[in-house]
Amino acid sequence: MQTIDPKRAVTQIIQRLSLRKPQAESLRRLDDIVDLITPSKDADVEAARDAVRRVYGPMPDARFEEFERDFPSICFALATGVGKTRLMGAFISYLYMIGKSRNFFVLAPNLTIYEKLLADFQPTSPKYVFRGIEAFAHQAPLIVNAENYEEGRGVRGTDLFGREGAIINIFNISKINSEVRGGNSPRIKRLQEYIGDSYFAYLSGLDDLVLLMDEAHRYRASAGARAIAELKPILGLEVTATPKSVGSKSAKFKNVVYRYDLPDAMEDGYVKEPAVGTRANFDPKSVDETTLERIKLEDGVNYHEHVRVALETYALQHQTHVVRPFMLVVTQDTSHARQVNEFIQSDQFFDGRYKGRVIEIHSKLTGEESDENAQRLLNIEKSGDTDIVIHVNKLKEGWDVTNLFTIVPLRASASEILTEQTLGRGLRLPYGRRTGVEAVDTLTVIAHERFNELIEKAKHENGVVRKLKALTIGEGGDVPASKPVMLTAPSLVEQMVLQAAAGSQATITMPVATAVMDGVASVLSGFQEPAAPPLKYDMPEEVSLARTVLKVVLPQISKQVSSIKDLEDPKVVHRIAEAAMAAQKWDDGLLATVTLEQAKAVTAEICKQFVQRTIAIPMLTITPEQHVSFGFHRFDVDLKSWNYQPLSRELLIQILRTEQRHVVAGDTGGETPSRLEDYIVAKLIDVPEIDYDAHADILYDLAGQVVAHFRMKYADDEQVRSILQGHARQIAEALFAQMKRHMWRERTNYRVTMLRAFEQLKPQTFDGSGKDVLRDYRNAPERLSDMKRHIFTGFDKCCYSMAKFDSDPERRMAILLEKDPSVQLWMKPGPHQFKIYAEDNMAYQPDFVVETNREKLIIEVKRSSDISNEVVLKKADAAALWCDIANQITNKTGTEKSWYYLLVPENDVLPNATISGLVATHMRLPDEDLLSRYSLHSEDIL
Repeated sequence: MQTIDPKRAVTQIIQRLSLRKPQAESLRRLDDIVDLITPSKDADVEAARDAVRRVYGPMPDARFEEFERDFPSICFALATGVGKTRLMGAFISYLYMIGKSRNFFVLAPNLTIYEKLLADFQPTSPKYVFRGIEAFAHQAPLIVNAENYEEGRGVRGTDLFGREGAIINIFNISKINSEVRGGNSPRIKRLQEYIGDSYFAYLSGLDDLVLLMDEAHRYRASAGARAIAELKPILGLEVTATPKSVGSKSAKFKNVVYRYDLPDAMEDGYVKEPAVGTRANFDPKSVDETTLERIKLEDGVNYHEHVRVALETYALQHQTHVVRPFMLVVTQDTSHARQVNEFIQSDQFFDGRYKGRVIEIHSKLTGEESDENAQRLLNIEKSGDTDIVIHVNKLKEGWDVTNLFTIVPLRASASEILTEQTLGRGLRLPYGRRTGVEAVDTLTVIAHERFNELIEKAKHENGVVRKLKALTIGEGGDVPASKPVMLTAPSLVEQMVLQAAAGSQATITMPVATAVMDGVASVLSGFQEPAAPPLKYDMPEEVSLARTVLKVVLPQISKQVSSIKDLEDPKVVHRIAEAAMAAQKWDDGLLATVTLEQAKAVTAEICKQFVQRTIAIPMLTITPEQHVSFGFHRFDVDLKSWNYQPLSRELLIQILRTEQRHVVAGDTGGETPSRLEDYIVAKLIDVPEIDYDAHADILYDLAGQVVAHFRMKYADDEQVRSILQGHARQIAEALFAQMKRHMWRERTNYRVTMLRAFEQLKPQTFDGSGKDVLRDYRNAPERLSDMKRHIFTGFDKCCYSMAKFDSDPERRMAILLEKDPSVQLWMKPGPHQFKIYAEDNMAYQPDFVVETNREKLIIEVKRSSDISNEVVLKKADAAALWCDIANQITNKTGTEKSWYYLLVPENDVLPNATISGLVATHMRLPDEDLLSRYSLHSEDIL
């Protein structure tokens, strides 16, 4: 087995598996601990414990005192939803790649997690934990499990003894526990003919066995735990969201080397925000327990239907898949669950509309009902045929889904509600990231009688509301001891003038590329400003004139020439020199000795450097040539899933962490509309794209369809009025999302005008705080997550001496640009340097602007998974259109190179790539229909 350097292995795994921040930090800590204790069969466990304790005992995000087992075992406590299975894949990859182990034993606490692990460790799974790991690309690890480790059932002795590569054993500890009860020997200890000894003895004899424990809190003080200790692994790796043992005498783990809690995951946006909901101005003590449960269930369903339409609206607006939500009802016992199920599926609960859309899950279900409900539970994210799941107490670990948004706990205490076993079932984000839409990003607990208690417990006991964070100040702490430092990088031409001014001791009035602290330019300790080429003229009066040419005259002349090449015309140089002398301030006779010929020589040099070191980007304006007209076609509203319920009172929702409140409620008060449709129309006309006078007929037609839909469900118009009052805004948003799909727009032509032939390159400002912030662009940071912290230098072809990169593929693109002989200039445009606007006025700042021997390029580097993203493609279309419009100017003046747009996936930014190759492969042409609507008139060209 070929091994690699551990640090390099860590970097590769973080990149290849796209590990999140807590996963990456866990892997780094494993790397440190392996180096500290050198795991082996004959390791000194006490010495290893002391070594780990010295490092991780005092850490604020750890709790390490001892291994708590007969072998070195460390725990990583990561919040639910962060990705513990992928982390286990990273651990296995690391230990295999560095040659520490090729034999692994993975324990699952129950059948649900066991089956999930088996699926995720298969190369055919979309969640395959080793996808992208080169060490496993040609030979995937052999998976041994409870079904195939025996003779004749899939795994043979030759597979184990004669095989190269990793072997991963995955077993369900509940099965092992059941086999050792009553003093029996677990089946894996019994003799197996194909290996000549028991499988258990074979495993315990391995000199590199590593034990991984999923949901590690299930492996303390059990017969199974004693059995697995006899495996004698060289290292135990435990992962859990709740690092404490189960049972009445629960104890916190003492071997935690990294904690990343639920509040951390919420703040970093990896999970939904938990919120608690209640009725506004409602006293739960004013009703009996049965009535309170009915009210909570009704309000839960109201919120559930609110979320359903919010999800459909989001999917329509972003052209993505629709998430079908469900509501979880947590009951006290099996008898209580049955009563709740019967009520929800009765005619007394919303006229029986949820019959057949409820599943009940608990241990006392038997036969076909149990099998059917269990299958529906497994398919709940895909099927969309279940609205409500009823469960006794808490669902088992391992069952967590992305489409749970509402939890209704009945007869539960605040402490029970706030556990990760309850909240954790629904914390996973449906789209893998926060969307910015509150209903989509929130998990809401309906808890009228526990509302205030939950708020307080979340603050003080559970920690869902983040407490004040302790900050350390000084080297290596949270806050650096030094003052904040801002570095300003002017363009290279501007920097040449600044350096000459500093050398001639002329007054500096322009930004400089050094740190400015307390108003005094100073060079930081260890900081050396990247130098620009020297200016040919460096006498004080010459430098002063050069500054005037650059800052005062060239911005004006850019409006009067058709190309940057005109700056090399002697007649234009003469005009610029005269203008500079007229604009120059005569302080202490500084220019008394400057003749017009000297001024022309200095101006010619500045213009020459400006042309050679500036990518000329024309400044264009686009205006419509006639009034834009649009409207909406008549269509049948898709109302199949619209199941809003009448709201008798406001439902108050409060986010636990931020304490932000909002109300799912009606627009009560004021005049009552005579037409029910007016509730919806009144909200629709608030939409900027809708003109009531022009669109009134279609608005009332669509609103009428909605009213008719609810009238079919409710005979009483007051119930319909309650729905429209309570949900008018959400209904209007959902309706407009459908309207946009039926919008028509008259063809509009646009006129393009060139205001300037080129733009001045504006100075770029960077945060220069921190140690070793400057870095040669050829050297990647040790941690790629630190990429944005560094300022890169050492360029030969960049228009600036400094640049920042958002990702390593961007840095690699800069290397490619510097090496490619066809590239003359390149730059990363600053925030206000170069923007392109799409039709919806969406601003786009591209990654790179490049000039080669033949053309000018706008280059965007994207993840392969983002290449087909709707927003990315909209920006790409806008940029491709801009290039073609700029080329119309090129064709008319005949003095400039043509512009092209490249959308490059990061996987193609390779060391052997060339710019010409990327142009041939990734050039994006503009939409022909869109292009035909833009015109350039000769009088609009300078």
